[in-house]
Amino acid sequence: MSVIGVVAIGRNEGERLARCLSSVAGRGLTVVYVDSGSSDGSVERARSAGAEVVELDMSRPFTAARARDEGLERLVRTDPEARFVQFIDGDCEVCEGWLDRAMEALEQSPGVAVACGRRRERFPRATVYNHLADMEWDTPIGEAGACGGDAMMRVDAFREVDGYDPSIIAGEEPELCLRLRRKGWKVLRLDADMTIHDMDMTRFGQWWKRSVRAGHAYAEGSAMHGGGPERHFVRETRSAAFWGLLVPAAALGLAWPTWGLSLALLAGYPLLYLRTRRYYASRRGWPAADAGRNAAWIVLAKFPQALGVCRYWLGRLSGRRSAVIEHRSPAPADPLAAPGDRPASGPVAIARKQEIC
Repeated sequence: MSVIGVVAIGRNEGERLARCLSSVAGRGLTVVYVDSGSSDGSVERARSAGAEVVELDMSRPFTAARARDEGLERLVRTDPEARFVQFIDGDCEVCEGWLDRAMEALEQSPGVAVACGRRRERFPRATVYNHLADMEWDTPIGEAGACGGDAMMRVDAFREVDGYDPSIIAGEEPELCLRLRRKGWKVLRLDADMTIHDMDMTRFGQWWKRSVRAGHAYAEGSAMHGGGPERHFVRETRSAAFWGLLVPAAALGLAWPTWGLSLALLAGYPLLYLRTRRYYASRRGWPAADAGRNAAWIVLAKFPQALGVCRYWLGRLSGRRSAVIEHRSPAPADPLAAPGDRPASGPVAIARKQEIC
């Protein structure tokens, strides 16, 4: 029995799952792996690594939220002494020292329900999409509004708000954190490396689907909590709808009756880019090149996000809930052999992990 337990979720993560489980092995922790229909031997791999395995009933709609909830329930049954749970996705691995650092923060701050740190991409320069994700994970230190899929949580606080909402197909973490904060709990972002993530995103279509999913999450969160004091979901939903749908529709749709004058509305996009770049360069202190690249893709993301908003509302109005929006492919048999800046062999990969963490 241990103060900390681990819940990992995944499907067809291949060697990524092996690294994930290895990163929390050897500490005497109860590790629960929740599998959502893998066909690559992930269940057997997890059992051989000593993890408790939960195989989700795939006849019911899958969500990551449901997987984490079921993993937590198995954890507390297996290890009722666990007071903290480290949630982690199967394509991530925990950095050395993180578990102790997060547990210490939670023990020293009884009002904090969630401790999260810096998630880093394993190969941030392999593709532009990996680099964008690595920048996305670089959020401000201190009290935060939300965490991501990797975080250590206080079990009692998690259960007080009934855990994740299993019906949400995306954005379940900020929705959970919103309910925790409404109960008086805090979310804390620590100045420490937490996990290494292997995005392995190589195609524009994958990035597009991920952005559609983000828009869906904004719209669903706004519908659930938009009337309260927390305005994050509302702001993001309105921004996506305005820039991704209303502005282009007005600019192009009114071009004929306005003799093309409505096309001046498109000048708003360069202004949005400049404002976003200035925020990351000035207020966040990012290098100019990173701030510019991130800003450009944030502006472009408004279009797929708007589609996600529309997808949510069309589903809600028709009474048909959206299925999970997948943007990932199954892991290759040996992801370390992929092109880009991926190391070619095990020892080099270990050195890469030590360099990141």
